[in-house]
Amino acid sequence: EAARRTLRRLGARRMPTQQVPIVFAPEAARSIIGLVFDAASGDAIWRQASFLAGKLDQQITAPQLTIVDDSTMLLPNGTGGYGSSPFDGEGLPSRRNVLVDKGVLRSYALNTYAARKLGMKSTHNASRGLAGTPGIAPGNLYLEPGSQTPEEILRAIPRGLYVTSLIGFGVNVVTGDYSRVAGGLWIENGELTHAVEEVTVAGNLSEMLRNISAIGNDLRFRGAVASPTLRIDGMTLAGA
Repeated sequence: EAARRTLRRLGARRMPTQQVPIVFAPEAARSIIGLVFDAASGDAIWRQASFLAGKLDQQITAPQLTIVDDSTMLLPNGTGGYGSSPFDGEGLPSRRNVLVDKGVLRSYALNTYAARKLGMKSTHNASRGLAGTPGIAPGNLYLEPGSQTPEEILRAIPRGLYVTSLIGFGVNVVTGDYSRVAGGLWIENGELTHAVEEVTVAGNLSEMLRNISAIGNDLRFRGAVASPTLRIDGMTLAGA
């Protein structure tokens, strides 16, 4: 599989600047789900350093999105998930939290300190390193899968970009501005054609989350953060 993915990137070219649908492969889409968690982190919320501050119980994404953080999850083989643990960094028992329910922000991610700052209760998301005070981190964070196969999502796109890799840190959680260097494959008439490189995909996270128009059924856990294939409309591809 690694060889196949490498070979299909041969002959990559840049594309002209345009607005087209962007399809994020699972390995790229998972970073967007991680950004939602970062924006919903209590540390960012009480400092007013997040575009999700003050958005609790409001619609923040397309209505088909449900994002779950579950530190108690078991994998299909019966073993614990990559982020599963019996308790968090403050000794509170692990639990399942629904951050976004059908597009509505239902919970922030909180440790005890951030919860007290906000007049709320901990969501048992404390994390602790070798030293210092506890931070906030997810357990097993994932976007619930949709019903479409990745092939069905691609077939519905006349022209667009299938993103398989992202580079850089061009994301501002305070404003939601998003701009990252991307690589992948060009979509023409619903088919993957040639490889694409040295382009930038840009938008605003608030708008991107609302413009998710398709979710794949290909959720696979290869780490503690996972997502199926995502289609996002309205983004700008900046290239040649």
